[in-house]
Order: sequence, then structure tokens, then C-alpha cells
Amino acid sequence: MRDNNLKYVSAVFFVKNIEVSRQFYANTLGQEITANFGRNVVFQGGLSIWEEKYALSTIYSLSKANIKVGRNNSEIYFETRDIERAYKKFKKDGIEIIHEIMEHPWGQKGFRLFDPDKHVIEISEPMDEVVLRYHNIGYDMKEISEKTMMPINMVKKIIETLK
Repeated sequence: MRDNNLKYVSAVFFVKNIEVSRQFYANTLGQEITANFGRNVVFQGGLSIWEEKYALSTIYSLSKANIKVGRNNSEIYFETRDIERAYKKFKKDGIEIIHEIMEHPWGQKGFRLFDPDKHVIEISEPMDEVVLRYHNIGYDMKEISEKTMMPINMVKKIIETLK
């Protein structure tokens, strides 16, 4: 049975140095802080960071398990309409880039970088940009749907916003 009272609120990433990570997300990625509790910080949109030692001692306070916090096993996803500018800014700022801007098989352009704790951050263009790019070079709705793997009714809705 599905519990309809459950509501997704936030994803939490454990970080070694809360201040370094707070500055990275707030200053480098431009995320607005909605609450700063010292050992954990909440950003607008649902991302939170917790100081790793505090998080583990809170979550596993009744357990004697030896917990190792993973890295490179999740991704935080952001979008921008100016992918080239974003890429150049992060590169200039010396942020560790995983890969340059690439076009994925579904047509979306994006790149990935690491945060200070080696969490993977993807920065890509919104899919409506992809649909509009293919529309502007002459693809019909069916071709765009096949390329982007988006349902044709979504493609049609995006194209209709142009009119």
C-alpha cells in the first residue's frame, strides 16, 4: 500500500568541512541558503549538507557499525541556459572538472565537476533548450521525440511555447 502522506523534502550530502562546502554551494554554485544550523545547511530547492562526523554520530548513535561515507556514487544536478559561460567560470575558478561540455546521446549538453568532497555535480542545459535547438534546425516533432527520448506530447508543448 502506498502512503500518500509522504512528501519528498530534501537530499542530504555529508561533507568533511561544513564551512568549505557551504562556501562552495553558496558562492561558487550560487545556491541560496535558507537555514544555517552550523553543522548542517539547507539550500533553497531541497539540497542540504551535513558535517560528516555530526551526521554519522546522529544517525548511527545506537549502532557500533563502522560506517564509511561514499563518494562518486551520486550526482547533484543543476541546469543553466548558458552552459558555455558556466563551464568557463568553473574552469577559471580552478574547480576540478570531470569532463568538458559534451552532448549526451539524447541531445542535452552538459559537463560534470566535483565539489570539495568529490560529490559529482552535473551542470546541463534544460531539455526545453534541446527541443528548441532541434526544432530550429528542422527536426519534426517525431524526430525530436525519438532523439530526446521525451514523449511527443511534451515536445509539442515546448514547441507551442514558441508561438
